Amino acid sequence: MAKQSEYRNQKVNQLTEPEYEGGSSKVIKNLLGGNFLARDSSVRFLPFLLFLTFLGLLYIANIYYAEENIREIDALNRELKELRYEYVATHTKLMHISKQSELAKRLEALGLKESTVPPFKIKAENTKE
Repeated sequence: MAKQSEYRNQKVNQLTEPEYEGGSSKVIKNLLGGNFLARDSSVRFLPFLLFLTFLGLLYIANIYYAEENIREIDALNRELKELRYEYVATHTKLMHISKQSELAKRLEALGLKESTVPPFKIKAENTKE
């Protein structure tokens, strides 16, 4: 009878004890050691793991490409601002130079004077020959 009670105690202990001793540390050891690849069940999942790896690499490449585009857009925006400032400055200078008073000052240095006589129309008579 003592043997039966010992046998029952062993069965109860086996049912209550976890199947894997060490818990998560054993799982981590198997992953880092590569032991999980040696099992037949893991070979079935190899194409799926390769697909996930490919997707991960694609995701990383996409992030690098997007960051490069953002940097390029920022550089082009800075260049656009500079060109816009240059345009405004040049346009302002041209407007100042092309004023009538400024033209009169510049032409005076060449010996030309502004006309004080207003323009008039020249009318030609119709001649029939």
